[in-house]
Amino acid sequence: MSLPDKQGHFGGFGGKYVPETLMALLEDLEKIFKSLKSDKKFKREFDFYLREYAGRPTILYHAVRLSAHLRTLKVYLKREDLLHTGAHKINNTLGQVLVAKRMGKTRIIAETGAGQHGVATATAAALMGLKCVIYMGTEDIVRQALNVDRMRLLGAEVVPVTSGSRTLKDAMNEAIRDWVTNVENTFYIIGSVAGPHPYPVMVRDFQAVIGREARRQFLTKEKKLPDYLLACVGGGSNAMGLFHAFFKDRHVRMIGVEAAGYGLNTKRHAAPLAKGGVGVLHGSRSQLLETKDGQVIIAHSVAAGLDYPGVGPEHSYYKKIGRAEYVSITDKEAINGLKLLSVKEGIIPALETAHAVAYLEKLARRVKRKASVIVCLSGRGDKDMDAIKGFIK
Repeated sequence: MSLPDKQGHFGGFGGKYVPETLMALLEDLEKIFKSLKSDKKFKREFDFYLREYAGRPTILYHAVRLSAHLRTLKVYLKREDLLHTGAHKINNTLGQVLVAKRMGKTRIIAETGAGQHGVATATAAALMGLKCVIYMGTEDIVRQALNVDRMRLLGAEVVPVTSGSRTLKDAMNEAIRDWVTNVENTFYIIGSVAGPHPYPVMVRDFQAVIGREARRQFLTKEKKLPDYLLACVGGGSNAMGLFHAFFKDRHVRMIGVEAAGYGLNTKRHAAPLAKGGVGVLHGSRSQLLETKDGQVIIAHSVAAGLDYPGVGPEHSYYKKIGRAEYVSITDKEAINGLKLLSVKEGIIPALETAHAVAYLEKLARRVKRKASVIVCLSGRGDKDMDAIKGFIK
């Protein structure tokens, strides 16, 4: 059986848990997206923008000095940080804006945490001449001030969200409220493989170019497939973008890295796959940080893009069937990972990506022989300099 099923479920995860107002819109979106997947003109247009505008294909770079430091690992970095706007998010926003235009929508809305999805959405909307509104928690507006300025310069309205934890979850809540009110002219671009069906599939398919390229590039360089894939996981779009093309390659081990924050034994983390239960958030059933009576727990991570109490349903499915392993890295470890890549390779990664980089040292101690690994370098660290300058020595 191919997944998701007709209701958008990945082995019990996913689905559509939304107000009746949105059901018809989601059904229309699913039909249009399915038709566009086999539409050669749409594919040519999407490929054109990925290549000529975003800068694909991205490099698969052998990190020689980092590999020497780790000793047991030969590390390749999939350089999504080199894309226009500085992260993998542009792959998805270009695709969804093209879908929005096919649906006749004139207004784009989105949520953002680290600001990279907001910047990518504002960029794609500006490119296509569409009005753009970005919802962002006030906590993240402070942490990611540079990206706020970039969004506004691109012509987007940035709406501060003051409810709840004032971070990504709450920004998504407000974006959904806007969408329910303005379904006629508005298209909601979700930034990760989360949300109601068909968003997890649509975002995965637009991001799957990462894994297709990486697989082809690694085979060319090494004449074999890698032993490991490694990527950070918040909602999980960069990880799913890398993992998807390797799903049937059972000997390739996939590792997603969640944010352990202050530690998994504290209440200050963002690791629903490690410490959560199954619940419904933002229209989808998946692993979720929640109390015994079903209240969503506020997540924490030093990386604003991982500061989310849920995760994409396909990641929950991967964990359930044992196809992927999910581990966690603390704030302190992530900052050390950022420093490590910076000094060893001259590449400053985003704090989100730094979680995956930090796990390399733990993975290096696990392997018993020389092994190869592809790390999805999902974004660059310019946006995080204010947040980490107190840790630079």
